[in-house]
Amino acid sequence: MNVRIITVIAAIAGAAALRLVPHPPNFSPIDAMALFGGSYLGRRWLAFAAPIGALLVSDLVLGFYPGMLVQYGAVALIVGLGIFGLRRRSAIRIGGAALGASLLFFLVTNFAVWASSGMYAHTAAGLASCYVAAIPFLQNTIAADLFYSALLFGGFALLGRAVPALNRAGELRPA
Repeated sequence: MNVRIITVIAAIAGAAALRLVPHPPNFSPIDAMALFGGSYLGRRWLAFAAPIGALLVSDLVLGFYPGMLVQYGAVALIVGLGIFGLRRRSAIRIGGAALGASLLFFLVTNFAVWASSGMYAHTAAGLASCYVAAIPFLQNTIAADLFYSALLFGGFALLGRAVPALNRAGELRPA
């Protein structure tokens, strides 16, 4: 493995480790590490394996929970967003992808709550109630996704200035 891949995987592992420290509800680096892995790990199998593997390792420590497979599916979709939506990176694109990741995670996971929990009627009104009840958590998800995306993408760009081996030939260097 080259230094770039090792550095990206180390950043993903570090982000996953942040799940183990106390944090406000839904303020975690999961979505940002999925976007980052999708964007920077050129091998698609590795782009999916690194963030999902890091999530699994942190879940081994935290414990398993209902809806875990849905969360992993949402993370896989966010990796895809990183692969296809961040081929070219800029602050605007990364910020937009982070917001998109937040909304995608919100829509997928809360749909699963509505469909499987029995807490809400299986009607359009029940689905709307589920989404409305989850809005307070969306605020923290958006804040975390923007913060951790800035940390991962910005930190890697700054590190790339100091360590040229991290920059791919032909890739635009950060301004």
